[in-house]
Amino acid sequence: MDFAAIKKAAEAYGPSMTRFLRDMIAIPSESCEEKGVVYRIKEEMEKLGYDKVEIDGLGNVIGWMGDGEKIIAIDSHIDTVGIGNINNWEADPYKGYETDKIIYGRGGSDQEGGLASAVYGTKIMKEMGLIPKGYKIMVVGSVQEEDCDGMCWQYIYNVDKIVPEFVISTEPTDGGIYRGHRGRMEIRVDVKGVSCHGSAPERGDNAIYKMADILQEVRALNENPADDSVEIKGLVKMLDPKYNPDHYEDARFLGRGTCTTSQIFFTSPSRCAVADSCAISIDRRMTAGETYKSCLKEIEDLPAVKKYGDDVKVSMYWYDRPAWTGEVYKTECFFPTWINKESAPHVKALVDAYHELWGKERIWADDTAKSKREGRPLVDKWTFSTNGVSIQGRYGIPCVGFGPGAESQAHAPNEITWKQDLVVCAALYAAVPMLYKPAEKEESATSFRQELTGNDIR
Repeated sequence: MDFAAIKKAAEAYGPSMTRFLRDMIAIPSESCEEKGVVYRIKEEMEKLGYDKVEIDGLGNVIGWMGDGEKIIAIDSHIDTVGIGNINNWEADPYKGYETDKIIYGRGGSDQEGGLASAVYGTKIMKEMGLIPKGYKIMVVGSVQEEDCDGMCWQYIYNVDKIVPEFVISTEPTDGGIYRGHRGRMEIRVDVKGVSCHGSAPERGDNAIYKMADILQEVRALNENPADDSVEIKGLVKMLDPKYNPDHYEDARFLGRGTCTTSQIFFTSPSRCAVADSCAISIDRRMTAGETYKSCLKEIEDLPAVKKYGDDVKVSMYWYDRPAWTGEVYKTECFFPTWINKESAPHVKALVDAYHELWGKERIWADDTAKSKREGRPLVDKWTFSTNGVSIQGRYGIPCVGFGPGAESQAHAPNEITWKQDLVVCAALYAAVPMLYKPAEKEESATSFRQELTGNDIR
């Protein structure tokens, strides 16, 4: 394989990728509102000569190159979060600007930049004859990831009936190759009270006061140590073989689990009455060795939750928001943890491509990128979660990450991505299929995969 020619082709497409990314940024595309950017992507794929371009029932846009039976997929979610307080932005997040090195605007790193690189990397494959015999390439612009990670791939797997050989996620990786990440779940705690007139609060039962006790213990669960000095042992305990004998090494690779209260709600007859209900949302990040059941039980076992007994309900959220097409795919808000074996052939294919194209160290485009990348191992993991929670976490389809941009830019004001990253990633995507060695596959590519909920979805 002529790696120099691949690099030259990717560099030549650099201006086109920049233009395409800026076009996508200019089309607001928050979750469930991706229609405009879907059709812009379809237009670009058709212009570049994709063999087939389709939009599925959920609204994912899928481009195909090649005619083999086996599938190598490249996934990029094309929805973004909102912009938050516009006063925190130095320029219009949907018009933005570019310099010789960076592209500014919402979605550049998280993660429409990945889609730009995937679309053009696959174009290079076709031009240079880099699609292996018996394979075809699937480029996915997936929807609703920011709302419900991986639900789009539940649809692709269960409704579209597409099962790739492996998937490359183009989520931002700061120049690294990522082989897994923590899972997460969304927990709700509801507390009942009894309202009464605020002039005599002793006649009622204030749900907010009950929740105040629970809130402090949720905080303690996240912040406490795991020794006998505390009643509530902290989540850090899963890094200790005493508490997590089978998976503590994987947990140390991924990092400890965390929890935080992300929302609070209440009901009360008026501002001069005792609140008769209170609820909170908990964002729970799960490391290796934790399950959805263990995470729910941790909350149920908090002293304050036990104290208030039947007045407290701990549950998992469900997601049922309609896609831009109107389709609803209901699923529980549970997103499983996963880790690849570093020896898996799909991981090795990315590593080999990177070494041939770019050497053995993470590269950077400027000092800002360098400050995030220098000294970090080439093969690592994400801090946040991705569509991999379904691709590999639920279904065991091998998944590995390499994408332009930086995690630190995700959901932040003044989001940027680097033009050089677009080129680097497009070149790597183009080289990977011919370096993939399926004969080296073992029984499973998975090092750790969290158990599923067992719920009968659809």
